[in-house]
Amino acid sequence: MTQPEDIIDEGAEHKTWKGKLWGVVKVILIIVVTGGLLYWVFSKVPFVKIKDRLANADRAWLAAAIACYVGSMLFSSWRLLSYFKSIGLRLDWRFNLRLYFLGLCYNVLLPGGIGGDGYKIYLLHKRYNLPTKKVFWAILFDRLSGFWAIGAIVVGLVILIPSFPYHLGWPLSIVSVGSVIYYFVARKFFKEYTHNFLQAHLKAIGVQSMQLLTIVCLLLAQDFNGKFAPYLLSFLFSSLAAIIPFSLGGGGIRDALFLTLARQFNLTEDMAVYLSFGFYLISIIVALFGVYYVLAPKRLDAGLKKGEEPKLENHPIEE
Repeated sequence: MTQPEDIIDEGAEHKTWKGKLWGVVKVILIIVVTGGLLYWVFSKVPFVKIKDRLANADRAWLAAAIACYVGSMLFSSWRLLSYFKSIGLRLDWRFNLRLYFLGLCYNVLLPGGIGGDGYKIYLLHKRYNLPTKKVFWAILFDRLSGFWAIGAIVVGLVILIPSFPYHLGWPLSIVSVGSVIYYFVARKFFKEYTHNFLQAHLKAIGVQSMQLLTIVCLLLAQDFNGKFAPYLLSFLFSSLAAIIPFSLGGGGIRDALFLTLARQFNLTEDMAVYLSFGFYLISIIVALFGVYYVLAPKRLDAGLKKGEEPKLENHPIEE
C-alpha cells in the first residue's frame, strides 16, 4: 500500500518527472509480472480447459458467485466504515460505499496510478484536512483485520482436512496467541483504532466467508460433489497474493499460488486454475461498478441531504 508521506505527491498525478517515470515503470512491472505468471500457469494447465469450464458452467451458480462477491465487498466497505468511525470520521454509508467501489476500480483496473487506498487517503485528507498518516493507519488496520480473518478461518478449515500434516494444536495455538498479541499491541500503541475492534473483526469474518461462498458457488457451477475444504483452504492462502503490489488486482500471482497448492493437496489442477481465474474475472466485473465514480467523482455526494454529508468529529466515540 502507498506510504502516507507519498499520498499528496501521488494525488497530484506525478507532477515531477521522477513521478511520471515511476508511473511508467510500475505499469511495465505490473504487465510483466501479471502476464508472465499467467503465461506460466497456462503453460501448465492449457487455457482451453479453463475456457471450457467457464463456458459450460451453470449460469445460475455463476450469478450466485457474483452476488456473493458483491456481498463480500459490501461487508468490506462496512468494515472500513468502522475504522473511519474510530478516528472520528463520520461518513454516510452511501458515500463510503461509492468511495469504496471507486477505490476498487483503481486497484483492479487502473494499477498504474495511485491505487485505491492511495486515492481514498488523498481524498479524505483533502476534504477534511485529516493527517494522511491517520487515514493510512485506519486503512492499514482494515487490511490487518482481513489477514486475521483469513488465519482464523484457515484453522476452522484445517479441522475438515484429515490429511493435514500437522497437529491441529499448532495452527490453533498460533492463531490464538497471535490474536491476543495483536490486540494488546494495537490497544497499547494504536488505541484510537481499536474503538470498534470487535465489530470490525466480525465484519472481516463476514468478508472472507462471502468470498469462500463465491468459491463454493464456482465449484457448484461445475456440478462438484467432492471435498470443498482443500479448495477453500488453497483459496485462502492464495488470497494473500492481494498484498503483492505489482500485479493487476492479484491476477497471475493468485493463479500461480493456487496451482502450486493444488499440487500439494492433490487437487484437480484445471479445477484449481478455473477457480482462481474465475474469481479474478468476477473481481474485474464487480470493479467496473466504480468506473462511474472514476469518470464523475462529484457524484460521490449525489442524493445526500443536508446534514448527511460526510463530517469530521473532534473526538471519536468510544463503544
